[in-house]
Amino acid sequence: MISDLLTSIEQKTYTVGIVGLGYVGLPLMWTFHENGLSVIGFDIDQAKIDHLRSGTPYIKHLGKEMMQSLAASDHCDATTDFSRLKEADAILLCVPTPLNQYREPDMSYVISTTKTVAHHLREGQLVILESTTYPGTTEEVMIPLLEKHSSLIAGKDFYVAYSPEREDPGNPNFNTAKIPKVVGGHGEDALKLALALYDTAIVQTVPVSDTKTAEAVKITENVFRSVNIALVNELKVVYAKMGIDVHEVLDAADTKPFGFMKFTPGPGLGGHCIPIDPFYLTWKAREFQENTRFIELAGEINTHMPEYVVEQTIKALNTHKKAVNGSKILLVGLAYKPNVDDMRESPTFELFHLLEELGAEVAYYDSYIPTIPPTREHVHYTGRKSIEWDQATINGFDAVLISTNHSDIDYSELAEWSDCIIDTRNAMKGINPKNGHHIFKA
Repeated sequence: MISDLLTSIEQKTYTVGIVGLGYVGLPLMWTFHENGLSVIGFDIDQAKIDHLRSGTPYIKHLGKEMMQSLAASDHCDATTDFSRLKEADAILLCVPTPLNQYREPDMSYVISTTKTVAHHLREGQLVILESTTYPGTTEEVMIPLLEKHSSLIAGKDFYVAYSPEREDPGNPNFNTAKIPKVVGGHGEDALKLALALYDTAIVQTVPVSDTKTAEAVKITENVFRSVNIALVNELKVVYAKMGIDVHEVLDAADTKPFGFMKFTPGPGLGGHCIPIDPFYLTWKAREFQENTRFIELAGEINTHMPEYVVEQTIKALNTHKKAVNGSKILLVGLAYKPNVDDMRESPTFELFHLLEELGAEVAYYDSYIPTIPPTREHVHYTGRKSIEWDQATINGFDAVLISTNHSDIDYSELAEWSDCIIDTRNAMKGINPKNGHHIFKA
C-alpha cells in the first residue's frame, strides 16, 4: 500500500485535505495547490468557505490574487461538510491550541477535530497534526482517538505524522514554501509518506526520529524567542531607569558579527505561538517532576509588560498635568505585529483593558483591522471600529500610545498632531516633536 501511495504523490494524483483555514491552513492550501496537488479545505466557519469560493480575501496580507486563483481552480474546493474527508488522501490539522483560564493547554480543538476525522477515516489515509502542542500529543492524544473512533490501527491501516507550522504572517521573505519543514512520523512508513508529501511543495524537509521530537522542535523555537524577548524587555526597564536608550544599545550590539542575535522589546507578546507555547512545555514538564523556572520567569516578564507600559502612560499624562482617569487615549496598532491583520494574543487588548479599568476613554487606529471581529477571548470588543486618521480626530486625544508600528503610518504627521506620544516600538526614532509636544519611550 505504501508504494502505491508514494507513487500517487509523485504523479500528483494525491488529494490533500486541510482542516482549519486560518493563518496556517490557508497558505498551506495555496502552497500545495500551486505545486499541482488537488486540495480540499475544511472549516466550521461558513464565512471562510464563502470567501474562498468567491475569491474574496479574509486574511489581508495573503492578497486577492491568491484567493481568486483558488476560487477559479478546478482542483481546489472548500467546504463545511466533513463527510468529504474521505475524499482526501492526506488530512492536515491546522486548528487552534490556546491556553485555558488557568494557563494550561486547551486541547479541545485538537480532540474534537481528531474525533471528526476518525469518524470518516479510511484505510491508506495520512493524518498530520500541524498545530503547535506539547511533546507527546500525537502519540498520547491523537492516535488513541483515531483508533478508538475508527476501528483502524495506526501504522497498519492508516498513517500519522506531526509537522509543526512555521508561519510568519506578513514576512515577504519567507512564505510557507520557503520555510524548511520539520517532520516526525509514527513509524517509518508514515515518515516516508509525510516527507514525500511535503517534498512536493516545500523547499526542504527535515526528518526527525519521531513525532514527540518534532513537537519538541516547535516548542523549543518559541521558548527561545520568548526567553530572548523577555531579556530585552527587562533590559528596556532597567536601562530606562539609567537614562539609556535600549534601542540604541541593541542596534550597536547588533554590529557584532558573531555571538549576538538581536531581539527587540515591546509592549508585551502577541501572536498565537510565543505567548502560549512555552506554557505547554511547562505544563508537560510537571508530569516528569521537572520545574521550568527559566521559561516561567520569561513568561512572567513578558506577561507584565502591558502593566509597565500603562505606568509609563500615567507618567506621560502627568507631565501634561492630566490624570489617566477621564483622559482620551488612542492606541495605534491592534495587530500583534506590523503590517498584518493578525490580532491573536495582541498585547493591545490588555492595554485596552488596563487603561479602561483606570477610567480612560480608549479608542484604536489600525488600517489593517477597521472593525474588531469576534474573538474567543475579547468578546466585549467585537464590533469596535478604528478611528479615522486625520488631524482633527488625533487632536482630540490626550495621549497616543503606539503599540504596533505599522509602516503605513506617517509618524512625522503624528508628531505634529499629538502633543503626548508614548512609543513602545521605537517607531518615532529620528523624529523631533515640535515645541510643547513630547515623545515618551515605554
